[in-house]
Amino acid sequence: YERELHGTTGVEEVEVDAGGRAVRTLARTPPVAGNNLRLSLDIRLQEVAELAFGNRRGALVAIEPATGDILAFVSRPGYDPNLFVEGIDTANWEALNESPDKPLLNRPLRGAYPPGSTIKPFLALGALTSGKRTPHQSISDPGFFQLPGSSYRFRDDKPGGHGSVDMHKSVVVSCDTYYYVLASETDIDDTARFLSQLSFGRKTGVDIEGELTGVLPSREWKRARFAGEKYREEHRKWYLGDSISAGIGQGYNAFTPMQLAHATAIVANDGVAFRPHLVKNIVNLKTGEERAVAPQPTHRITAKPEHIALIRNAFVGVNKEGTSARAFAGAEYVSGGKTGTAQVFSLKGGKCEHSKVQERLRDHALFIAYAPAEQPTIALAVLVENGGFGAQSAAPIARQVLDYWLLGKLPRDAAPEFGEEVEGD
Repeated sequence: YERELHGTTGVEEVEVDAGGRAVRTLARTPPVAGNNLRLSLDIRLQEVAELAFGNRRGALVAIEPATGDILAFVSRPGYDPNLFVEGIDTANWEALNESPDKPLLNRPLRGAYPPGSTIKPFLALGALTSGKRTPHQSISDPGFFQLPGSSYRFRDDKPGGHGSVDMHKSVVVSCDTYYYVLASETDIDDTARFLSQLSFGRKTGVDIEGELTGVLPSREWKRARFAGEKYREEHRKWYLGDSISAGIGQGYNAFTPMQLAHATAIVANDGVAFRPHLVKNIVNLKTGEERAVAPQPTHRITAKPEHIALIRNAFVGVNKEGTSARAFAGAEYVSGGKTGTAQVFSLKGGKCEHSKVQERLRDHALFIAYAPAEQPTIALAVLVENGGFGAQSAAPIARQVLDYWLLGKLPRDAAPEFGEEVEGD
């Protein structure tokens, strides 16, 4: 939008004498002021989201599914942009640039994280679309999965397993074993082709620069990633174990919060994708005329409506009786969600108490959601860096955001003047 903002520079042609002194003006073209941009952001929703994070690091993106309007765009911690107005001094630049909290990182667009279990509903939808699974097809979960001929056990988070698990239950209770089995029976390239429809592994097209593509693993991706001379052929080969890790959102998977929010919005919008955008209107500064940035539907995913409806019902089950039920207890609306916990550091010998692990090596917490369930007006993704379980740290942030968006409820620590503004609306 630089061209819209800058307008046109004025020009003046002046005749000068031999000494460089102006004699007369020959021609003058007055400058034309640039336009203003009216953003889609809801400033009160933005403040609620930022307050909900407190001092935690992370990101949140909220999108209106039917238009692609970005309603909130949070990257924590932030910084004071006024420091750059007249040229930032060395001390402040070093403080920002060398901080381990990375305040200059645009986390929604440039932070790439393993999605953890938030990927499961999308994998389930892909399995329905390809015919690899039917809604009522079940597995027996003993609490682990083993590859044929291997003694290594890929463990479920619940010791002893979840018993008989169909697709709906696999999402609601977040059964790892279900997705280990599914991944072992699904070609990784087929998985990548379906997930790419949901914006994973490619740019969403959001109207600001700097967006990463993330990493959507496939055979072709791995060969390109390990193509250098220092790697051998065995490094470039895709193994079944790679698929198992990818099947629970770990391994090579790395997506941005923007991609997760966009994918959630697509499912919430019954499979129709709209390009996410921050600018809603372009305002002529002189006339006041507003030119709308029309919502742009980009494509419809290949999934059948009845399959999308089944996955959306599972999303609702997660918040009603599943992994995020506690965070949404007593909610005055029905919403859909999915928790996720993404491993940052591999601990030998199995699990360890979260509090005993160095803070920056703890798992990331993720949560995706939309509401209200029947006709969603908001879809979002929340990431809390090193926040542990998604249900405990990311889902409560989403609850505060949805409570404000749907009910006008404010967090307890909102500034008084903020509350007064809302009451006057």
